[in-house]
Amino acid sequence: MRKLLLALTMLLLMLVPSVPAEPESLIQLKLEGTLEDQDIGINTGSVSPDGLTVLIAGEDGYARLLSAPNAGDRSGDIELNSGRSQSFNDVAWHPRGNTALMAGDVGMAMRYSSEDYSIGPVNGSGAVFGLDLTTVEWRPAGDYAYFGAVDGSIWQFSEGTGLVALEGSGNSEVTDISCHRQENICIATTLSNGMAVIDQTHGITFLSGSSSQTWIGVDCADPTLNECVGFASGLKTQAIRLDLVDASKSTTENLMQYGSLSGDFTAVSRGHDGSTLIHMAPFATVRQQPLISEAFAQIIAEDAVDWDPVVAGRSISVVWENGHREGFIITSFGNIVSFSPDVGVEVDNSLMTLAVLAAVVVAVPGTILGLIYMNSKTMQRWYMNWRNRSKD
Repeated sequence: MRKLLLALTMLLLMLVPSVPAEPESLIQLKLEGTLEDQDIGINTGSVSPDGLTVLIAGEDGYARLLSAPNAGDRSGDIELNSGRSQSFNDVAWHPRGNTALMAGDVGMAMRYSSEDYSIGPVNGSGAVFGLDLTTVEWRPAGDYAYFGAVDGSIWQFSEGTGLVALEGSGNSEVTDISCHRQENICIATTLSNGMAVIDQTHGITFLSGSSSQTWIGVDCADPTLNECVGFASGLKTQAIRLDLVDASKSTTENLMQYGSLSGDFTAVSRGHDGSTLIHMAPFATVRQQPLISEAFAQIIAEDAVDWDPVVAGRSISVVWENGHREGFIITSFGNIVSFSPDVGVEVDNSLMTLAVLAAVVVAVPGTILGLIYMNSKTMQRWYMNWRNRSKD
């Protein structure tokens, strides 16, 4: 009986449902077209707040509007005239979606207006003339934006005051700025000065211990969390816990590293449902979900090479999603690639799961009865008596 109980206990433990690991994302890629026959040098892009339009920009003052839901359709494109020959490095839509700020080389602090599709310099742009601007971001209230520059300076902007340099900036290139989606607190990343908090009154505080990493991007993706996540070269990430009362007292969590990945981070984009899409080189993406503090491979470099070695050899400049695991990528060359879940593989997996469950339903009762029989002298005697009677 003791052996029987032990065997049954082990079997029941095997039947306890386990929490499955997140399956590797199965993404199907499709080349939807190319914007031009030659390399046009796309550097950046951003989706409008209503999710309908993508503003992309790049080398030689290039700027263009695409349809976010149908980026492969050229009939709705609008090529914009910036009147400049310098490179755009970043764009940021105003929260209301009527305008977008554009940051570029040689002091290109400019504004796109959806009213007449014009691009022109912002008020006070002369203050940054000759300075290469690397990034720009609006805070959620829409009253102020922040420009970052190659010399480490951070500039506060509003239409009334123009551009004003903030005190306390570093001297290393500002690589990215991201603001919390509900609070007027932002995080700036730099190449060698670390990460800095920009508080509600535009004060800058560098986060202790963050200067040892080369930060390439930051995202405050989930509006329900008082948290942003920084991304550093070497496949490293670090969460920043925001102090909403006194932002200068914000702290960092433990530094994490994605050792199972190959390549390196190059930039970040906002994903669907409060997640972050990390761009990688070679051609790959990773989804980071701050709500559960985990990351999952979405597009694997080796699979991209098998799909199209030419496109996969180019860098990812813009990524956006119109739904979960469904959206578009624009390469630096100007290729437009759609991605979506590989439905066929998922259906097969579902069928396999049903088959396995059916086998379990059939096998488990028999296994239990077999274990009981092997460990019960009474059942064995009963069976032998029945068998002997059957022979007679």
